[in-house]
Amino acid sequence: MSNTFKTIARYQYSTEAQIIKGRLEAEGIQVFLSDNLTIDTDPLVSNAIGGVKLKVLSQDALQAQHILESINKYSIDDEGNTISCPNCSSKKIELFSTIKDAKSLFWFIFGVLFSSLPFYTKHKYRCEDCKTEFDLK
Repeated sequence: MSNTFKTIARYQYSTEAQIIKGRLEAEGIQVFLSDNLTIDTDPLVSNAIGGVKLKVLSQDALQAQHILESINKYSIDDEGNTISCPNCSSKKIELFSTIKDAKSLFWFIFGVLFSSLPFYTKHKYRCEDCKTEFDLK
């Protein structure tokens, strides 16, 4: 058997990759992350270098793919129920941050000027199928 690694997934941030790495290692699959330290040092280069690469041994690639497919990537509410789109009833909902009001714009500009993290952001949900944006309230 060959001891070569195969890239099975790419993530924008290393935290996402670390979570999946832990899940795969719990199943006994040896995992290697590539470019995670570079992106931890400068997250702005993530798209330029192709993100954090999650690699497994070639002989474990198929099993790892099945595990990745079994993980639900979409949003759930506080009770653990999958969130549905109010427009099309799709279950493919993702959480995102938006800057659409004065308060979040102010804190975004403050963060850029003083190289700090934003103190206030507004979170909404977006349906991947119909692109509807909504709040849970």
